[in-house]
Amino acid sequence: MLDRFMLIAGPCVLEDDALNLVVARSLSALAREFELPVIFKASFDKANRAKLGSPRGPGLAEGLKLLAAVKDATQLSILTDVHEPAQAAAAAEVVDVLQIPAFLCRQTDLLVAAGATGLPVNVKKGQWMAPEEMAGAVDKLRRSGAAEVTVTERGTALGYGDLVVDMRSFRRLRAATDARAIFDATHSVQRSGRDAGSSGGDPDHIPALARAASAAGCDGLYVEVHPDPTRAPSDGSTMLRLDALPALMRDVLAIRAALAPSAETPA
Repeated sequence: MLDRFMLIAGPCVLEDDALNLVVARSLSALAREFELPVIFKASFDKANRAKLGSPRGPGLAEGLKLLAAVKDATQLSILTDVHEPAQAAAAAEVVDVLQIPAFLCRQTDLLVAAGATGLPVNVKKGQWMAPEEMAGAVDKLRRSGAAEVTVTERGTALGYGDLVVDMRSFRRLRAATDARAIFDATHSVQRSGRDAGSSGGDPDHIPALARAASAAGCDGLYVEVHPDPTRAPSDGSTMLRLDALPALMRDVLAIRAALAPSAETPA
């Protein structure tokens, strides 16, 4: 599943069945159109919200029911993130891929619990870490039993409120970890603390960064999408409109095709 260029996409946090399925069915159609592996992503809990009163999601039990409904309706593979070791085994009964959030990418107990499920795991690179520093996290997951590990680049902190994406990171991540490197095109445009103390963002930059990462050799894209980001309960200021995703993927795949070695070129 994770051995081809792929797309991880979905709403930031699970909403009701109607919204989840609108997004998932659109992603399923896109997967068929582009013959592309697509993994539906949504969180049952956003445990790292900036403010105590911010919406967090439906929680583990209800969230897994919602994710199971998406899987049954669309047959898409499902990814969700876990924040505590005890969540890993329960989530693994429903989803196909576990994810470790960037802020938790060095938490040994969480990594070990995720790896012990035997599922593939996508671990996000911390905003303060060099690509080479992710080797330890990947090793923890592999030695704990993860079927496969991918690492997601989501930008590096610059000063107090901005992230920058070093396009060298994908090659450096692969060299350091021997893992496939994914690009998170939406969290990379976050601007921490810019929205009354919460994270704001510059979503206009999403397409350019995604195209650049494709040209730089990333192995897949991670894009949070919503039919109306202004109504999203979490990360609406950094999401791509759902109806803009097909055009973006068309550009990204065209770039990859243009850069692919010719079949007639000697190895």
